[in-house]
Amino acid sequence: MKYLRWLLFPFSLLYGLVVIIRNWCYDAGVFKSRRFKIPVISVGNLEVGGAGKSPMTEYLVRLLKDQYKLATLSRGYGRRTKGFVEVSSTGTTDLQLTTHNSQLIGDEPAQFRHKFPDITVAVCENRVKGIELLLPDHDLILMDDAYQHRAVEAGLSILLFDYNRVDDAHLLLPAGNMREPFSGRWRAQVIVVTKCPAQLTADEQTVVAGKIDPLPYQQLFFTSIAYQGLQNLDGEAAGLTIGKDTTAFLLTGIANAEPLVQHLGHSTSHIVHHKYPDHHPFTLKNIAKLAGEFEVCTSAKKIVVTTEKDAQRLDHSWFKTGMAGAGDLPVYVMPIRVEFLKESGQRFNQLVTEYVREHRADNSIH
Repeated sequence: MKYLRWLLFPFSLLYGLVVIIRNWCYDAGVFKSRRFKIPVISVGNLEVGGAGKSPMTEYLVRLLKDQYKLATLSRGYGRRTKGFVEVSSTGTTDLQLTTHNSQLIGDEPAQFRHKFPDITVAVCENRVKGIELLLPDHDLILMDDAYQHRAVEAGLSILLFDYNRVDDAHLLLPAGNMREPFSGRWRAQVIVVTKCPAQLTADEQTVVAGKIDPLPYQQLFFTSIAYQGLQNLDGEAAGLTIGKDTTAFLLTGIANAEPLVQHLGHSTSHIVHHKYPDHHPFTLKNIAKLAGEFEVCTSAKKIVVTTEKDAQRLDHSWFKTGMAGAGDLPVYVMPIRVEFLKESGQRFNQLVTEYVREHRADNSIH
C-alpha cells in the first residue's frame, strides 16, 4: 500500500495545483468569502482523518453554551438527507429525528445532539446558507470540520494537528493524507496539537512547535485525550471498570482508533478489535458477527466497547429486540474529552471568550 501511494504521486501534483489555484482565488478576492456580524468559530485540520475535531467542538460548546445561544454547523457527512436540517431544543425544522439520528444528520452532529440537547445542531453542505438561516436566532456559530470551506471567513479559526502524525510527510491526496498544502496553516489564528501524551515535557513541546513552525500571530496549544468512565448506549454512567482479566471487544468505525486501543491496553491485554473504515454504516450483519464471536469467547468477564461517534451509527433497536443475538451484548461507550496541558486551558478559554465578547460588541454597534 505504501508503494502504491507513491505511484499516485503525479495525481497528488494535479490535485495540489487545483487546491493552490482555488486558495489563491479566495485570497485574491476572485472567489468571495462571506464574513458575518456574529462570532463564527471554525474547527478543522489539514489532513483527512481524525485529529480530534469533534472533541474540540464539544469543548467549545461546554465553554460557551451557558452564556450564549449557540449552534453547531456541520456538513453532515454520510447522512441520507440533503440541504439544511436544524435540530434545536424545541424540535426539528425539517425532520423528526429517531434514535438512529446519524442517518438524518450524520454521526458527529448526532453525537452533539445526544450530548447537548439544549443547543441547536444544524447541518448544511452550503455553510453560507446554513449560517444565514441560523443567524436570526443565535449569538454564535461553531463550524465543525470547516477549515477548507473558504466560502465562509471565520472570525476565529482553530487548526488541529495530531501529535502522532506531525512527523508524517506532507504529501497531498491521493499519495498522502493532506487536503491542502502545509502552508495553508497560515489562515488559522489558533493551532492546537491534539492527542499528546499527558506528560509531554516543555522541551518536547518545543520540538513539536519547531516542526509545525507557527507564525508570529498564531497561538499554539497542546492537548491530550481524557478518557471518561464507561456509559451505556443511553449515556448513563455504567459504573464498570476494565480489569486485566476482562476481554474487551472493541467496535470502531473511526479514522484512527489506535489511541483508544492503547488506552484499553493499559487495563487489559485481551482486546478483540472489530475495525471498520471511518463513518462506516454499521449493519445487522456486522453486529451478528460481533455477537457470534462474543458468544464463543470463554472469558468470564467480557464486554463490548465502542466510541461515542460509532454509537450514533448503531441502531439501538437491535440490542433491545435481540436481533442476531445482539440483545445479549453488553455494549458500552467510552467517552472522551479534550484536556489542555500545563494549565494552558485557561489561556485558551480567555482567548476564545474574549473573541466572542468583542465580536458581539462590534455587532451591537451596527
